[in-house]
Formats: sequence, structure tokens, C-alpha cells
Amino acid sequence: MNSKENWLQWAIELQSLAQAGLTYGRDIYDRERYERIRQISAEIISEMSDIPTEKVKDIFCNEAGYQTPKLDTRAAIFENGKILLVQENNGKWSLPGGWCDVNVSVAENTVKEVREEAGLDVVAESIIAIQDRAKHNLPHYAYGICKVFLLCSAIGGSFQENSETTGSDYFSETELPELAAEKNSEAQIKMCFDAYRAGDKWKTIFD
Repeated sequence: MNSKENWLQWAIELQSLAQAGLTYGRDIYDRERYERIRQISAEIISEMSDIPTEKVKDIFCNEAGYQTPKLDTRAAIFENGKILLVQENNGKWSLPGGWCDVNVSVAENTVKEVREEAGLDVVAESIIAIQDRAKHNLPHYAYGICKVFLLCSAIGGSFQENSETTGSDYFSETELPELAAEKNSEAQIKMCFDAYRAGDKWKTIFD
């Protein structure tokens, strides 16, 4: 890690410790100290990432309870040896997926996101990998994210342009378009191809 990444990681850890202290601490003076630590962590992240302090505070300083990673699910859908990608509004491509809602399971969220972004009805069949985003994707975020990749099969539906995606298509492993790297890297796409080819012999990857 370079110096900037170290500072970001230290700030994120300070925020996590402060949030835990605010959750379990009862002494009023200790809680004031935890609030100040939380404020300092937001200021550090703002300084190192060029994100306004108020926006950083909105991202994670309004959370309550013990801090845990957010869940992001991604669907790997294949047809004739090619993988389905959807085109984002910025022109880049990604596996269909997104944040896991609080009232649905990982599989249910994956099915929902594919329907919304790709217009397809799918069945979630198996887990390809569970990854710590900070170890695989850039840029680093001010909060932890756990990415879950699922192998899915399409059973119907068709693409309809929507507020999140402008297109969808299937791509071979050697002819990938420009990827939305913050959501999925080329290595992660290739991992999905490996899982598809391995079939039942694939063993879930996890960090």
C-alpha cells in the first residue's frame, strides 16, 4: 500500500472503532470522545480522497450499531460460452448486480438486480466467490464491501433500457469491452469464466 492508501485504511479503522464505542459506550464523556474520533476520521478521509467532509460524514457517520461491510451481489450469466454484461450510463460494462437490500437474501437480491438491469429472469445456482472489495477493486471506498459473485441461469425475459443501464450483450473472455472497474475487474470476470467451465467441480473462492 502507498502512503495515501495507508491513511485511508487507518481512517476507516478509526471510524469503525468510534462507531463501536458509540454503540456500546454508556459514559457521556467517552461518547463525546468517540464522536470526536469519528469526526477526525471523516476529516482524514476527506483530505486524502478530495471528497468534501460533509459528504464523507453522510456516507458513514450517520450509521448506528456495530459497523459491518455492505453487501454487493453480482450475477454471472452465460450463453454459448459468453458472459452477459450490462452497459452503464457512463458507457462502461459490468456484471448485473448491486447493493443487497436489507429485506432480501443474497440470492433474491441477485435475481432482482438482474431483472432490473438486464430484463432477464434468472435462477441463482451457486456461489462463485465472496471477496473483500478492498483487495480486488479500485478506488478504495470509505466503508467495507463484501462482493458476492453468483453463477446464474436465465429462464426468460429480454433487455429493456432503464435508468441504470443502456444496453446488454454477451462477450467472450478474449473480447471484453471497457469494464466499470470499480464494480468488476477483468480478473473477476475471468474468474467467472473459470467457474462456468469448471461446473460442479468449482470450489467457492473467498478471502
